[in-house]
Amino acid sequence: MLLDWDHWQEVFQTLRRNRLRTILTACGVFWGVFMLVVMLGFGRGLENAVTRDFANWAPNAIFIRGERTSKPYAGQQPGRDVQLTDADVEYLSARLQGVLRVLPRSQNGGRFGGNQVSRKDKAESFGILGDVPEYLDLENIHLTGGRFIDQMDMTERRKVAVIGDHVREVLFAASEDPVGQEIRIGNVTYLVVGVYKVPSAGGGADWINGRVFIPRSTFARSFGTGNKVSAIALLVAPSVSSADVEQEARDALKRLHRVAPDDEQAFGGFNREREFRKIRNLFLGISGLTWVVGVLTLLAGAIGVSNIMMIAVAERTKEIGIRKTIGATPMSIMVQIVKEAVVLTALSGYSGLVGGVAVLEIAARIVAAMPSGKGPSFFSSPEIDVGKALTAAVVLTVAGALAGLAPARSAVAVRPVEALAHE
Repeated sequence: MLLDWDHWQEVFQTLRRNRLRTILTACGVFWGVFMLVVMLGFGRGLENAVTRDFANWAPNAIFIRGERTSKPYAGQQPGRDVQLTDADVEYLSARLQGVLRVLPRSQNGGRFGGNQVSRKDKAESFGILGDVPEYLDLENIHLTGGRFIDQMDMTERRKVAVIGDHVREVLFAASEDPVGQEIRIGNVTYLVVGVYKVPSAGGGADWINGRVFIPRSTFARSFGTGNKVSAIALLVAPSVSSADVEQEARDALKRLHRVAPDDEQAFGGFNREREFRKIRNLFLGISGLTWVVGVLTLLAGAIGVSNIMMIAVAERTKEIGIRKTIGATPMSIMVQIVKEAVVLTALSGYSGLVGGVAVLEIAARIVAAMPSGKGPSFFSSPEIDVGKALTAAVVLTVAGALAGLAPARSAVAVRPVEALAHE
């Protein structure tokens, strides 16, 4: 019966018989599927923008920095600055389990300040970072030229620098290759040995690509920091809970620096895994809400289809009675009505699916055409994966079948004698 062409012709004839009613009913299903696809696609665009920046960092990285105590403890007054040192790095390295690396970092200038970096008649303030070669395990720094800091730079305290792409744009002409050129950080000259660019957008992009990396041993000599550490970076093994490691590290540092065990302000920093988990849970919630809204909208459209089919069955009572009189089985009548509901739902729903995908494709091309770093930082290319599209198609088919069940049962319940007398 499914491959009976005459049967399908009859289905389409029935739908064409009341074109206006068919179109108006189809609009409800079209809008439900269209909005579901568009919301899922744009939700994915928001997620892509956020996770793009997270992808630049190792998800199991923890940074801890010393701040200021807020409670008295062991004869110490509150408001005391906590200064981390190389001894803290060695202390944590010897005691923490499940940690792949414990790395020191020295820093001069954060997002809103730094040291003056100059070349010829050009100058601007950038953040200066004193790091070790192993730092590449924590951040995905894409080198567009030259190299990163190596162990010889550390051992010989070389005055070399790895600059971000934003630093290159400010200090060098577009046609110049910075590698092998000299820049000045304060009053000290450094040789540029590498240029990097981290994929990012929005206001944070200039800061991320506006950092200058120098060997930490050179940083200590140039800025007179000695064994002081601005932050300690921990790279946690994938099988270990980063939250447990972070708490263990903070507790160890509190004991070492005589800080109250319940003083949560003495140490700052961030945990990439925790932040990533929050973002992931947020977008899971957004995706779930989108499905709920989309399915409910689709359900409203399916109810409209069911109501229209009930009217159609009432109008065709005499026709159904005649078909029963000449031998039509209840199953054939039921299949006929369900087919009409499925076809109406499928045609309008797949039109909504195509329309939604077209809108996402146009939006993706607009975003892709924007200059690098000039697009919205909170939004990336919208998309919908094949799995979700197939799920929407299955939901659509099921909705169509369910929409036709009630009218089909009503048609089966028609008595031939009463149907023939129906006007």
